[in-house]
Amino acid sequence: MEFTKMNGLGNDFIVVYGEPSLPANVAELAIKHCNRYFGIGADGLVYILPSANADFMMRIINSDGSEAEQCGNAIRCVAKYVYDRGLTPHTEITIETMGAGVQSVTVQAEDGVAHTVRVDMGAPILDSTLIPVAVEGNPVMNQEIEVEGQIFHFTAVSMGNPHCVIYVDDAVNIDLNKWGPLLENHPLFPRKVNVEFTTVQSRDRMDMRVWERGAGPTLACGTGACATLVSSVLNGYSDRSGYVSLKGGDLYIEWDGSSNKVYMTGSAATVYTGETTE
Repeated sequence: MEFTKMNGLGNDFIVVYGEPSLPANVAELAIKHCNRYFGIGADGLVYILPSANADFMMRIINSDGSEAEQCGNAIRCVAKYVYDRGLTPHTEITIETMGAGVQSVTVQAEDGVAHTVRVDMGAPILDSTLIPVAVEGNPVMNQEIEVEGQIFHFTAVSMGNPHCVIYVDDAVNIDLNKWGPLLENHPLFPRKVNVEFTTVQSRDRMDMRVWERGAGPTLACGTGACATLVSSVLNGYSDRSGYVSLKGGDLYIEWDGSSNKVYMTGSAATVYTGETTE
């Protein structure tokens, strides 16, 4: 298997191109190759596949072998991959995902190399039955949830995958390993959930730390940053555009009031290429 190691703000992926479809043993491959001690090491295994509806299709397999419907950092990496390798001459590219359908991305390049990518992430999903979350509401805001005697309050948003945004005094130092798995697997979330702990610093900047469903703590989460901005607008904490500061860096998020679409702008990086025979 030939691969390219890439990352979006430290959220890292093993990117594979050239396969006609997902291998039958893709879950096994993801668990094996994403292992940071006995494998290549990554948060997920990403396949760039043919699409009948877009320029390319992206499929993301988490490090635990489960499939993610969408990933904002991965889609920026895919855009950089196809542009830098001349697989498309265009800076406007469409990429099909499982959870958000066909998404448009704009590559901002210098000297033939993509530096930043702006992604049309689509409209946020706020209906509890579609997120899904086992609470009635559209939107679900300031909803109480209890784990091990600790009560949090969350806002639920889907960006093609489910998110639970919780506001805390100090997101940077939150114990993700303690609270993340408890919230991810809480009965309120029938398909599990990504958890974003957030501290609002100003109307256009917030700190966020994330526990990703199927991957655990990661340095960044693009869909999570989008969900955080949407949640902050709904709760009256922020304007409709601003920076979400993650452990791996900043993403600029915009929620357009006329189209209802969310746009994410950030970097992507290629680390190295290689191949494995096992």
